[in-house]
Amino acid sequence: MSIPPARRAAAAVTLTLLAATSVGCQISGDEPPAPVPPTGAPASPTAPPPTAGNGPHHVPLQPSQGSAGDPYVPSDGNGGYDVQHYDLNLKVDPGDRAKTLDATATITARATTDMVAFNLDLTDLDVASVKVDGKAAKFTRDGGELTVSPTATIAGGRDFTVTIAYSGTPQAVNDPILGQYGWIRTPDGVSAACQPSGAHTWFPGNDHPSDKATFAFTLTVPEKLTAIANGERGRVTSAGGGFSKVKWEVKQPMAPYLAMISIGRFKVKEGTTTGGIPILVAVDETVTSPSLEEFYGIKAEITDFWAKTFGPYPFGSTGGVIDNAAVGFALETQTRSIYGDFAPGESIIAHELAHQWFGDSVGVTQWKDIWLNEGFATYAEWMWSEQSGDTTAEEFFVKYYSEPEGSAAWQVPTGDPGRDRMFDSFAVYDRGAMTLHALRKRIGDDKFFTLLRTWASEHQHGNATTTEFVELAERVGGTELSDFFDRWLYGTVRPAL
Repeated sequence: MSIPPARRAAAAVTLTLLAATSVGCQISGDEPPAPVPPTGAPASPTAPPPTAGNGPHHVPLQPSQGSAGDPYVPSDGNGGYDVQHYDLNLKVDPGDRAKTLDATATITARATTDMVAFNLDLTDLDVASVKVDGKAAKFTRDGGELTVSPTATIAGGRDFTVTIAYSGTPQAVNDPILGQYGWIRTPDGVSAACQPSGAHTWFPGNDHPSDKATFAFTLTVPEKLTAIANGERGRVTSAGGGFSKVKWEVKQPMAPYLAMISIGRFKVKEGTTTGGIPILVAVDETVTSPSLEEFYGIKAEITDFWAKTFGPYPFGSTGGVIDNAAVGFALETQTRSIYGDFAPGESIIAHELAHQWFGDSVGVTQWKDIWLNEGFATYAEWMWSEQSGDTTAEEFFVKYYSEPEGSAAWQVPTGDPGRDRMFDSFAVYDRGAMTLHALRKRIGDDKFFTLLRTWASEHQHGNATTTEFVELAERVGGTELSDFFDRWLYGTVRPAL
């Protein structure tokens, strides 16, 4: 995520999510005040750090029927199946406050165990019917859980299809730590940006990053509005009654929280980058900076630069949307990052585009490893700054390392910051980037950039963990690094150089 400078101080207090230079979210601008240690932080800065590769920091997920087993988001996700594809047919009428959304979700999944019932994440919206493999199924609701009981047991290893007809007016998530996100009403439409737990405010699914799937969106909206989503756009046709219809397809696996839609009055430009990557950008008609042409140009330039740096672009298209949503952040929604009602600068754009490799294509297995997203994208900001002739990566490192040794900022462990600090601007974003720069100096440029490209390639369109990154760094670097990562990721004092 990203937050503009004027809002950053407040964001540091109320939206730890919107980390200092990134919303990968990212925050942009001046540095926030030193964070307060989270509940449960070590009483003494000399307390021994946990060991990389061991202990509670590397306990695998233990899913249940109603949870993916992630302690950071205990009610998110579900066990028992692996979603293969979401087909979302969404009629969105922003002018209808009583029923903005009338939808059908068809989910194709594979059972990982025998199931007499299974859960989907869905909040508040009214469910009219549920079918499993075309047959009506019983269902119950309990908070954000939709429990489905098919007419017969679904055998482990078998593919099945569940179709949910639902409607209502989705509501934004108002989180006391993370603030407002998810389904956001705009002056001329709606915008959805869902990290970490906002997807199930507008479609049912397995809302955890560990379960990726391909997506198709069929969006029916008032003819005067433009409907944008992830992936590649099909032809716009008339749906009758003053509505138009368009289909968007995401052909590479995507985590539910990376799904986005933006509906409103947009200026749109599409084409191909110099490197041959299809690109589509959209800017709300009320937004004046950057212009459509400026936004298109910098998106194309940075996408091509990252493709040379990190390896081939992992998706079918690139781009972005600047909407007039009253939120001060940006999010790395897959293929098409979404930005709030501020003028995103190059650093924020570079950050969100880097996430296409680190965060979107290579996703986290559980949220405690979010530094793999945000630390990487923040370091990409530093590299883009240096590439542009501005502050170098080394200068950024020196700046953030100068945080006083006794500062509470160092007491939040980067590799497992806790749910309330999972978007901590210093611990996750800045110290995550410092970890990578220190690693670069330890193993040298050639091995470091080989490491980044190998990481992006070996885990493309999948999920990974910090343990796997440490193992790869040791393999590529040709040296033992467990003590290095223990200090940088799990230590509660400033690491010695």
